[in-house]
Amino acid sequence: MSGVKEKVAVLGAGSWGTALAMVLADNGHEVRLWGHKKELIDEINKTHMNHKYLPNISLPEGIKGFDSLQDALKDLDLIILAVPTKAIREVLKNIIEFQKEPLTIVHVSKGIEPDSLLRITEMIAHEVPKKLQKDIVVLSGPSHAEEVSLRHPTTVTVTSSNMEAANRIQDLFMNQNFRVYTNADVIGVEIGGALKNIIALAAGISDGLGYGDNAKAALITRGLAEIARLGVKMGANPLTFSGLTGIGDLIVTCTSVHSRNWRAGNMLGKGKTLQEVLESMGMVVEGVRTTKAAYQLAKEYNVSMPITEALYNVLFNGDKPKEAVDRLMGRLKTNEMEDLTDILEDQFRE
Repeated sequence: MSGVKEKVAVLGAGSWGTALAMVLADNGHEVRLWGHKKELIDEINKTHMNHKYLPNISLPEGIKGFDSLQDALKDLDLIILAVPTKAIREVLKNIIEFQKEPLTIVHVSKGIEPDSLLRITEMIAHEVPKKLQKDIVVLSGPSHAEEVSLRHPTTVTVTSSNMEAANRIQDLFMNQNFRVYTNADVIGVEIGGALKNIIALAAGISDGLGYGDNAKAALITRGLAEIARLGVKMGANPLTFSGLTGIGDLIVTCTSVHSRNWRAGNMLGKGKTLQEVLESMGMVVEGVRTTKAAYQLAKEYNVSMPITEALYNVLFNGDKPKEAVDRLMGRLKTNEMEDLTDILEDQFRE
């Protein structure tokens, strides 16, 4: 861990933003945690708790809550963007109304914007004027906020087009409970982190239908193939998908009750409608929007993504979950090794 203490604003006082604020405060940094709900910020400042998102967790004294975005960003150059994908543009628009100095922006969300099909780093670069862009960094990996807040061992990855900036963020977060690796593959890290939520939704549906470990293992394995197939077409390094932001994040999100995407899928498998699921969750389910975006990307890049397509039809076209599984199982036969070889060949094909 670096000995340099920094002033950092964490934008987004949900479970993940609050957990990361705890890591930064444990490392001795001055942490400003911003949220748009005044009652939540008041609770953080008065009781050092965030009951809605991290119940029964005491927050370090080094975290101070802000409901004013301008006050939270005063006299600093480093922000952690921890809001849902659909809120990123709005928050950035609000920032650039008053921000005068360039910022290092670290995004920790996992998603792709439907229709524009932009990754989050691309959304940030598109929304923030170049004069205000110091660096854009991604932090991603297998990391449930609930476990990070309990200081359980967690490993993540940071990436950036400027690896000096990635190294800075590695030093910012690294401690004995929170290990941070670097990886220069921005596309692969973002695609792996975003698309694993699709497979987690499918895994939850499988569990909700009462299927067992065999089905889940198949979904994880073939889901990884889909993620890698699209990622490589988009320019990612295939090796990234065997790392923390690939198979690592996929495993933890498909197998844990902490995963809101798995929980949402589980309710769908048990017969609830998408509207009922989203209303009962109380938190954003990134996999729903990402399924739409990935379906669109598969068409654009002419990539076969049968699990994604099946889930898209369940979410948006009214298909019954069991019927979607039956269609997946009834697909024409293929050769697994030929499929994997195609992914690797795409890496080197002009």
